[in-house]
This record gives sequence, structure tokens and C-alpha cells, in this order.
Amino acid sequence: MESTCPHLGADMGHADIEDTDVGLVAVCPWHRYDFDLRTGHSETGLRACTFEIQIRNDEGDTSDPAIWVEAPGEGDWEVVELRPVSEEFADPPNLSQLSLEDAGSAKPQEELDQPPPTTLLEWAVLILNTPQPQLKVDRTRQAVAAFRTGKLKSVGRNKPLARPPPDMPPRDQLNVVQPGKVAKRGKAGSVKSRIAILHALANIEQWAWDMIARFGKEKVNGEPLPHQFFLDWTKVAEDESKHFSLLRKRLEELGSFYGSHTVHAGLWESAQQTSQSLSSRLCIIHLVHEARGLDVNHVTAGHRWFSYLCEKNEQDPVATFRQEVRNHFSGALKGPFNEEDRRKAGMTPDFYEDLRGELGQPTQTNDQTY
Repeated sequence: MESTCPHLGADMGHADIEDTDVGLVAVCPWHRYDFDLRTGHSETGLRACTFEIQIRNDEGDTSDPAIWVEAPGEGDWEVVELRPVSEEFADPPNLSQLSLEDAGSAKPQEELDQPPPTTLLEWAVLILNTPQPQLKVDRTRQAVAAFRTGKLKSVGRNKPLARPPPDMPPRDQLNVVQPGKVAKRGKAGSVKSRIAILHALANIEQWAWDMIARFGKEKVNGEPLPHQFFLDWTKVAEDESKHFSLLRKRLEELGSFYGSHTVHAGLWESAQQTSQSLSSRLCIIHLVHEARGLDVNHVTAGHRWFSYLCEKNEQDPVATFRQEVRNHFSGALKGPFNEEDRRKAGMTPDFYEDLRGELGQPTQTNDQTY
């Protein structure tokens, strides 16, 4: 069955499965709409797309059986991602019960005395303004779980925010220096080098909440962003939180900890430079920076919503991307490029080959330099 409810886009990966007199049905976690697992039919009159499943064993094959899924329509298609039915975290902690020791500083504890946010945008701003890493992870778990299951019922497009998202998210117990002052990390040939690389990776996992907070009220040709936009970016926020937790755990296994090395906020300069344009943000952060490390799922989300903007604005995606990079990125996009995985994310070579950003370079017009 398709992964989102055809009513308002709830994640059906979190549906309840119930046995009824007509067979098994999936019950949407938001509004309790039921869908027949075999036909996709709902008593409400809606219908979800379903695909035939077969479990096959080739003759003479003693290995585990293979699962075959009906192709989603005619034409070219490919599998981009294989994901378990549910990647939900363990039950998130009750933040109202966190102690001062858990929070790590007095400011988060003061915030915990306030009522919890009632909209997704309020959660995004709160999380971005949370300086303590573990509390940021815990709040992400709680916000994503509440939004995904319908307990958080409003995005908050029409509700004024009590405070804006920060230009630079605060972070406790970190020594932040200029990019050129960070010690060289090496090539992972030693434990010291591996620790430095892991520490640097842990430092960059915090893009998605800024996307939601800064652009959640955006309209495209007068229309608000669809609900799937927020489902996608909360999923990215969840991934970022998981990645940070895994990286921090590995640092501790190697005898170090998050905060043991200096860090820089150079990547946030790109976030600041693209803070006024959703198109620019998607291109530079998610289709350039994210594509360098090639988290396929995150790049896929960026490409999906950049393509959505281009379609709504009747723009050519490749030409628009290349112009955004020229305007908002400095220097060449350097290879080698993982073309196979970039294609999975929707990035064909005509997007990024022979492309150089011109940010900060003088512009010449009629022999004049400006």
C-alpha cells in the first residue's frame, strides 16, 4: 500500500492493522480512516494505491525466499530507498520530567517549565534554540513522534511565532573557531584521525529543523506548501538526530566525546546566505553540501521539493539549479562524483558537471568591474 494516507498525507507506516469481517484493514493514525489492505478501498469513499506482493522461492533454491512487488505503473522507474515499516524511536522521554542534570544547563530547564509547543513550527524553533545536544535529540524524538501520529495537529502556518529561528543555532560546550583554525583531521589512518573525522561529522547534522522553521509559511504561486513537505523534512530531522546519536556513541567507544575538538560554523554561512529563498536553500544545502557526503535520502528530499518548486514556477530544473549555484556558492563543484547514487536521488550529471559558483567574485559588465 502507498505510504501516505490519501486523505491528508499521514504516514501509513504507523497505521494500526485491524482484523475486520471484510479482512485486514490499515487504520490511519490521524483520522482513523480504514483501508482494505488488499484493495485499498475505504468505507469513506477514498482509495489508497495497493501493489500485489508475491513471496517466491526459485526451484532448487534453499536460501530465504524473495519478496516481489508489483511495479508502480508503466514507464521507467527504480528503487530509491528500502526502509523498514517503522523506524520510530523508542518511546521519547517526558521532557517535563527531565532534571537540571539531564538538561545540562539552566536555560533549557526554564523552558521545560513552559507548556509544550502546539505547532510543528514552534517545535522547530524551540529545537533550533536548544543548545544542549541530548536535549535537542530528545525534543526531536518527541516532536517527530507527535507529528507523525497526529497528536500534533497543526503545522502553524497561520500562527505568529513567539521568536524567530536563530541565525546561528546555540551549542553548549563547544569551542567554535574560524574554519581555517580547525586542526587537520587526516585520512582516518589512526584512532586520533578517526575521532577527528567523526567529531566533524557530528557537528553538521542539524539542517532540517531550520528548513521547517524558516520556510514553513512559504507559499508557491499563492499556495501553501503541501503536508508531505513537512512529513519529508521531519523524517530528515529524525535521521539527523539518529546520525548524531550514533556518531557521539562511536566517539565515546573510541575514548573521546562530543566537544573534545574545535568546530567551525562555516556551513552555516551557506544557510545564512540562502535564508531568504527556499529554492536557494534546497540547491545549496541539500543538493550541493548534502550531496558531497551523499546521504541519498536527504538529497532525494531536496531534489523532490526543488523539482516541485520548478514545476510550480514553470522553470527548468537543471538551468535553475546551475544559476542558483553560480549565485550562492563559491568555487567549483569538485569530483569525483558518485554518479550512481546521485542518479538515485534525481541528480543527473547535467546538474553538476563543469559547474562553478561565482559568489564573492567581481562581476564584469562593459569592461567595468563591480
